[in-house]
Amino acid sequence: MAVEQEGSRVRRSGGGMSARLGKFPWWLAIILAIIAYMIVQVVVDPLYRRIFNTIWQGLGTTLYVTVVSFVFALALGLVLGLCRLSKNLLLRNGAIAYIEFIRGVPILVLIFAISYAVVPYLSRVFGLPNNAISLTTRAIIALVLIYAAYIAEVVRAGIESIGPGQMEAARSLGLSHVQAMVTVILPQAVRNVLPALGNDLIALLKDTSLVSVLGVREITQVARLSVSTTFQYEETYFILTFFYLTLTLLLSLLLQWMQRRVGAGR
Repeated sequence: MAVEQEGSRVRRSGGGMSARLGKFPWWLAIILAIIAYMIVQVVVDPLYRRIFNTIWQGLGTTLYVTVVSFVFALALGLVLGLCRLSKNLLLRNGAIAYIEFIRGVPILVLIFAISYAVVPYLSRVFGLPNNAISLTTRAIIALVLIYAAYIAEVVRAGIESIGPGQMEAARSLGLSHVQAMVTVILPQAVRNVLPALGNDLIALLKDTSLVSVLGVREITQVARLSVSTTFQYEETYFILTFFYLTLTLLLSLLLQWMQRRVGAGR
């Protein structure tokens, strides 16, 4: 009997250990090990350190383009998402047409088209010189117009995830449709779509590398310029990868923490 009890305890202990090992974030440990290795390389190798300091100069532009683009894309995406659900035939079909058009064209092609065709055309319409709008601003405009379409679909899905009873209850309390949408529906929808919005933010951060084709001096463009003079391809692109990996990891962990806080609040 004692032997059986001891065996049962051993099995429970082994099962608990397996469960803990299964829950351990091995993926995070692997990525942190890669980042740690690159940090060591930067510290001990003068060549890596010099390239790191060079690419670092474009980090501010990368973060600026990411934050500004996401804020305006979020605002425009919210408007498009609401129009997408509107009962007004013109608003609904106009929003659907815009969303499907943007989603049906590669992002790089849209960046070229908006920056070198749409923006110059609008500049001429408003009587502005062709160089009145900087390349960085053109890049931001392009990313805003592109990501607003993706965020609009996230907003639409979030609103549709709220049961119709919520709107009916709000209207029964005397709230108008707009008041009910702003004070009742949208706060719940935002909580539901936080993971999707976080994914769009991370994707936008990575897609800022595409604006290097416009000559915007973000980290990818700075790395390309550095390679063209030093020919240190291996070291430069390893460091560039390290930058993006670190930024996306930090942003992902921050978003996960925010989601847990929101979940705890609910």
